[in-house]
Amino acid sequence: MADTVEFELVSPTRLLKSEPVAMVVVPGAEGDIGVLPEHSPLICTVRPGVIKIYEGDKVTEEIFVAGGFCEVSPTRCTVLSEEAMMVADIDAGEARERLSEAEKALSSSDEDGREKAEDERRIAEAMVAAAASA
Repeated sequence: MADTVEFELVSPTRLLKSEPVAMVVVPGAEGDIGVLPEHSPLICTVRPGVIKIYEGDKVTEEIFVAGGFCEVSPTRCTVLSEEAMMVADIDAGEARERLSEAEKALSSSDEDGREKAEDERRIAEAMVAAAASA
């Protein structure tokens, strides 16, 4: 049995990360998904939140993602996300401002724009929470 799983984080324009890891925890839409080597095949949506990369029993990296999709095979975990950044790089003030703007947009949106405004609010809330935990 392999002792690592290949983790890939992909944006629409480039490959952001590709490396073997002991374990990766992805914020799945239905709950966090811990991916170890030999994981069963899986495809799921990713909610806004933090991907945690483990080496041994320690978190070595935390990456904020604004949502997306995840595909898992026994040897690989690939996350596709429109927006990703290291949690340590999140500016808490900017995240709170983004949340404030999202809430204003939500309160003033019509029926057609409501879903997009709600999505942006969820992303901003997750970003504020990630910044607070850093």
